[in-house]
Amino acid sequence: MDRRRFLAAGIELGSGLVAGTLIAAMPALAQTPPNARKEVSMSHAQRGAGRKARVFITGSADGLGHAAAKALLAQGHDVVVHVRSQARLPAVKELVDQGATATIGDLSDLAQIRDLARQVNAIGTMDAVIHNAGVYSGSSVLVVNVVAPYLLTALVQRPKRLIYLSSSMHRGGRASLAGMDWSGRTATGSYSDSKLFVTTLAMAVARRWPNVFSNAVDPGWVPTRMGGPNAPDDLRLGHLTQEWLATSNDPEALTSGGYWYHQQRQKPHPAAADTRFQDQLLAELARATGTTLA
Repeated sequence: MDRRRFLAAGIELGSGLVAGTLIAAMPALAQTPPNARKEVSMSHAQRGAGRKARVFITGSADGLGHAAAKALLAQGHDVVVHVRSQARLPAVKELVDQGATATIGDLSDLAQIRDLARQVNAIGTMDAVIHNAGVYSGSSVLVVNVVAPYLLTALVQRPKRLIYLSSSMHRGGRASLAGMDWSGRTATGSYSDSKLFVTTLAMAVARRWPNVFSNAVDPGWVPTRMGGPNAPDDLRLGHLTQEWLATSNDPEALTSGGYWYHQQRQKPHPAAADTRFQDQLLAELARATGTTLA
């Protein structure tokens, strides 16, 4: 059964289908190659000019994640999409019909985040991961916007490139970790706080993993479900930078530790580049999740 038929069957099966079954039933999915560690450590410059990338995008059911997945598929890349639940699978049916592989996991639940990492690893090593998923409000803001990208970064086989979705609102975030509830049981950190933290995570990973290109992206205020229909920015430009950083061999794209807006480097909040704050954030997330970033 090919991926398209399997997705259609999965939609009809209802709650009997689980994420693990979705992955296991797709014969086209390759197991992790024995030389995966060697592949990850290869120089980015060694990627052939015409080589297609395998890209995992969280939050692909709609908005910028869906748009980026559609654009990358049109360019011939292998795309692994992600939805929150089985009920959201129909939202990516069009993408799967075009060749994408679907994964499932609620990013507000640590157990499901871990399971999502296992699904991605079962497919094989990614060339790039775009941490796109995010929520604007509620008790799950810190879990979805910060803990999930951290845990997936720690658990998914190390890709060559990592892209974390930030926001210009990160500049209004508080550079303090005191009183933050990373479990999602209570609402503590704001959206701005979460975007400052995930920007700091991107910079910390760039420093800790010199063989990986890790960057943060401000997509702008674009007309998505989160941004609203009257958002003034260009929707296409809202996902172009992520695609570029994930796949391009442009020398500017082959850099790390940047904060980008429409393919232009910008200066982030000073705390994001503060190595002491970076280490404090990593330590706090390791404590909250029980998983240390290697």
